[in-house]
Amino acid sequence: MKINKFLALAFGLVTMLLVNSCVEDDDYTVPEVLVPAVDISTLGTRTTFASVISRFEDAEANGDDIGTWEFDAPLYIEGYVVSSDATGNFFEEILIQNSPDENDLADDPRRGLRIEINVRDVSNFYNYGRKVYVKLNGLAVGESSGVLTLGKLTGDALGQLEAFEYKDFVIRDPEVATIIPKTVAISDLSEQDENTLVKITDAQFIKSAIENTNSYAGEASDSFDGFRTIKNCESGATITLQTSTFADFKSFPLAPGKGDISAIFSRDFGDDFNVLVINNVESVNFTNEERCDPFDINDFDIVFEEDFTDGLTGWEVFNTSGSTSWFAGDFGSDFYARGSAFSGGSIVQMVSWLISPSLNFDAQDDEQMVLQIADAFSNGAPLTAYYSNDYVAGSNPSAATWIEIGADEILALPENTGFFDNEFDETGLVDLTAVTGNAVIAFIYDSNNATVSTTIDLGNVKILSPQ
Repeated sequence: MKINKFLALAFGLVTMLLVNSCVEDDDYTVPEVLVPAVDISTLGTRTTFASVISRFEDAEANGDDIGTWEFDAPLYIEGYVVSSDATGNFFEEILIQNSPDENDLADDPRRGLRIEINVRDVSNFYNYGRKVYVKLNGLAVGESSGVLTLGKLTGDALGQLEAFEYKDFVIRDPEVATIIPKTVAISDLSEQDENTLVKITDAQFIKSAIENTNSYAGEASDSFDGFRTIKNCESGATITLQTSTFADFKSFPLAPGKGDISAIFSRDFGDDFNVLVINNVESVNFTNEERCDPFDINDFDIVFEEDFTDGLTGWEVFNTSGSTSWFAGDFGSDFYARGSAFSGGSIVQMVSWLISPSLNFDAQDDEQMVLQIADAFSNGAPLTAYYSNDYVAGSNPSAATWIEIGADEILALPENTGFFDNEFDETGLVDLTAVTGNAVIAFIYDSNNATVSTTIDLGNVKILSPQ
């Protein structure tokens, strides 16, 4: 009996030692199960991402939406997982690219593919950086939400891989690679970068996102996804960051500084515009406190301001073409002058002038103008701004002399090709130092012969003078 008790005690002590030896520095993470080596000789013949994309393009050329490998000998591709659903920002999918870094392969230019899998927490199995082999026979390739996607052919549609089968098609390799994103300018992003990890440098969230929403997707207006605009400081180019309202970090405050962001380049759910999607907030490295906002309003005196809370009082509206005009509107606490050439379900001819009261530009020096503008359904740039010293109130503005101002600043504003997001973006300083005497400012909405219908909401006009 004493021997048995001693053995039991000894066994308990040994067990405790073994358990403790598995724990280091209070890290109780479950050790990863070893992934066995893959005998690729059993998978068939290796092919390329380029060939997968060609299979889709060939099907499209023949009038089909989906390509398959129904009659091919066994084929497979190799890729690396660049997405993670650990924070809830991706759902029932993995994204793979054919190279772990920004370099093209010798026989396969750098590309990415999305794989739809009807399983949650799929990153527990296909973790970030994991090398995988994808058997193509029995799969199909098509477009889902505007990006190339692998799945199962379900009738004549592209469906998800189910829980009972996905591991037979997407096979893990022991290798977990270090993923190095491709550094690329926003303006240089293209279809070739879709479904891949990219890095945008010298970037920041636009000022209105920080001031008005200040969360990734935590506002009441964010139904399924939150959309926040990111701007490159040097070029002024913008792109939208899309965040799921199911993401763990949806209510986190937006990083207020500037820096770089690493994210998957994709398309929004409706395939209307380009987006970035991050795996986690650590992917946003906006740690430089010196933002590239064009100016500090506190350095100026406001000599004129119009926020349209009293409608268009004091302003003139004159159409030189068409009957659709600028009008006053409001939504919640936002007031604006709106121009839109979309009427009755179609684009109409519209050239409408919104003309300010006369202003004395000799009363102060070195004036600058700042505009706050929101847009929606953008399909062109209908807005221009001018000033005139000889416009006669109530007359046809075509008879006066007009000088354009703010062209670059207006064109640099983000384009919202989707529904109203109620985000008013602020221009940089529009130089008015050349304006003297009494002058008016005019904003012209021109539908370009009924081809442009972008909705423009002019929310605020400020004229400033340095302190």
